[in-house]
Amino acid sequence: MTDQGKRYPLDRWIKAKIGDFPGEDLNVSRLREYQIGKIRDTIFYAKANSGFYRELLQQVHADEIRDWSDLSRIPFTGGEDILDHPQRLVCVNQNQIHRIVTLNTSGTTGQNKRIFFTEEDQELTADYFHHGMETIVGPGDRVLILMPGARPGSVGDLLLTGLSRFHCRGIPYGFVDDYDRVLQLIFEQKITGIVGIPTQVYQLARLKEYRYPDRKTAMKSILLSADYSAPSLVKAIKNAFHCAVFDHYGMTEMGLGGGLECDVCRGYHLREADLYFEIIDPETKEVLPDGCVGEIVFTTLTRKGMPLIRYRTGDLSRFLDQPCTCGTRLKTLQKISGRLSQRQPFHHQVLTINMLDDVLFNYPRLLDYEAVLTEEGQKDFLTISAQFPDQGREEDLDYLHSMLMDAKIFAQFTFAGQKVFSANANGKRKIRDLRG
Repeated sequence: MTDQGKRYPLDRWIKAKIGDFPGEDLNVSRLREYQIGKIRDTIFYAKANSGFYRELLQQVHADEIRDWSDLSRIPFTGGEDILDHPQRLVCVNQNQIHRIVTLNTSGTTGQNKRIFFTEEDQELTADYFHHGMETIVGPGDRVLILMPGARPGSVGDLLLTGLSRFHCRGIPYGFVDDYDRVLQLIFEQKITGIVGIPTQVYQLARLKEYRYPDRKTAMKSILLSADYSAPSLVKAIKNAFHCAVFDHYGMTEMGLGGGLECDVCRGYHLREADLYFEIIDPETKEVLPDGCVGEIVFTTLTRKGMPLIRYRTGDLSRFLDQPCTCGTRLKTLQKISGRLSQRQPFHHQVLTINMLDDVLFNYPRLLDYEAVLTEEGQKDFLTISAQFPDQGREEDLDYLHSMLMDAKIFAQFTFAGQKVFSANANGKRKIRDLRG
C-alpha cells in the first residue's frame, strides 16, 4: 500500500463512493468524470422537481454539459434565493423532509434562511463525519462535542452518529456556557478530543494556562469548525493542550461538511464526491485558475431535499496549485481568508475580523474581544472591548494597542469585564458596524 493510502483515508473513502476502478490511488480523471456526470444529474433532477430551478435553468440542458467550460452557462444561486424562495428550491414532498435548519442572517429584512434536508441527505453528512473524524481520532477516544446536539439531525447529533461507527465515544455538551465546568469535564472524563468553535476552544486554552498551568490532560487532537481559526489562536490551543489541532471548513448550505485539514495542515482537502467547488472572480464572475484568490462557489452532487447549483458562499480562498505532501489526490483549498460581506472600509483600508484575530490572539492574557466601528462627525473610530481572565490591567490595553499600531490598525480599547460576546447562531464573529 502507498504512503498516501496509509496516511489519508478520505482518498479511499471517496474512491469507493465514486466507484473508481481497482488500483492503489484515487484516479483524478475518474473523479472529474464522476463530478461532471453528477452535475448533469443534479441539473436534470432539480429542473424536474423544483419550480425555482425550472425557471432559472430554462436555457440550460443537462445533456449539453459535457466539459468544464460548459459550466459557465449555468447561472449562480445565492443566499438571497434561499431567503426569497425556500420552498420552491425543495425537490421532495414535505413528508420526506427530515430536518429544517433556520439560519439567522445579518440583513435588515428580518428574514432567515431555511435549509431543508432529507434523511438521505443527513446520512451523507453522518458518513462524512465518520470518515473525516476517523483521520483525527480513533476507537476508544473520548471526544467532547462543543456544538449544538440536542435535536436529532443537528451537527452534534450527526457527529455523535459518525463517531459511534468506529467505536469512538462522543460526549455531547453544546456551546460552552461555563468554561470552568468544561475544563473540569476535560480533566475528570479524560477527554482525548474536542470539536468546537475556535474562540471558545481558545478561551478554554487560555483559562487552562491561567488557572491550571501544571495540570495535565489526556488530549490528543482538537478539531475547530464554524469560524475562522487565526494562526495565533491555533498556536495558543496547541501550547495549552499539547496536542494536534485541525481545521474544518463547512457551512449548513453544504450539508455541514466541506473540507478537512490533514496532518500537514496546509488547507482543506475537499469532500469531492458530494460537492464540486469552484473559485470565481466576485466581480466578473469568471472561474479563476488554481492559485488565484476569489469567491468559493459549490454545487451539491448528491443532495435530494434542497440541491444547490453554483451557490455563491461569499467566502474568499484559493486552490493551492501544489500537491499536498500527505499524498492525497484531492484538491486543497487554502484556509478561508475572509468574507465579502465582512470587509469594512476603515481609514483608507479594508478591515476584517480575521485581521484583528491574527494580531490580538497572540496576547496570552486576552480571552476574547468585541470590535465596533462608529462614526463621529467626519471620523471613523474602531473601539475594541477586551476581556481578560481577571479584571484586566491598563498595561493589558497598552500592549494590545501597540500590537495593532504595529499592524497599522488604529483603535481605542476598553475593558469588557465579564461580558459575554455572542456570535451569531452559526458561531461566526464579525466587526459590528454602527456607522450610518
